[in-house]
Amino acid sequence: MSISISISNSKIRGLLSILAPVFFWLAIWQVLSMVVAQELLVPAPLVVLNTFAMLVTTEVFWRSTGMSLLRIALGFVLGIAAGSAAAVLTTRFRVADLLVSPVLRIVRATPVASFIILALVWIKTGYLPAFISFLMVVPLTWGNVEKGIYHTDIKLLEMARVFRLSRLKTLIHVRIPSVMPYFMAACTTGMGLAWKSGIAAEVICRPALSVGKRLQDAKIYLETPEVFAWTITVIVLSMMLERLIVAVAKRFGQRFNASGGN
Repeated sequence: MSISISISNSKIRGLLSILAPVFFWLAIWQVLSMVVAQELLVPAPLVVLNTFAMLVTTEVFWRSTGMSLLRIALGFVLGIAAGSAAAVLTTRFRVADLLVSPVLRIVRATPVASFIILALVWIKTGYLPAFISFLMVVPLTWGNVEKGIYHTDIKLLEMARVFRLSRLKTLIHVRIPSVMPYFMAACTTGMGLAWKSGIAAEVICRPALSVGKRLQDAKIYLETPEVFAWTITVIVLSMMLERLIVAVAKRFGQRFNASGGN
């Protein structure tokens, strides 16, 4: 009985720790909107919530969010694959490190807006968000995976050689488990970066069906509650995608380790 009570109390405390900050900032938002008293500048939370509820019932909302998710997910997946491949090459071959590493460092240091403006010259509007997401994810993944490869325990590799494990078994039992935490961190951070950069690209290039275009249209027509509603959509989707990536990566790691152990 006491155990069940303690569990329920811990759940209540956990729920309160999540809800308390939310209600606190909603109260701040409400007070700010009342002080400003200009819906054009700071709409009230309830107004934004009503606007969001109206948007969710429209076909345009789902088609726009669906196309944005498709573009950005494509760029993210390709970026993860290319970044991982680049990390393997740069850690294994000196020539690849000399040629590829400086380029990826430059890409990582260059502002997203610069790439968007330059890419508009060469890439069609519909493909630009995917390309920008890809471009932002590649150097991040490369840096994380490369760090994971370099931090692989040398003693474990020596043990694998002592027991005469094949390259495939060494890869499965030693190298990939060592790199996996760095890879998962790259996936989690990379999804958030891909989503934000992809939406920024949509705001500038304005594809026909996209969250970025709707956000920019709302701003042009001074529909501030709609701007807030679309912004909330971007934030919520970003958080959901990050949680999904973490769950998938953990599940993949568990299954991989289980199959490797056999």
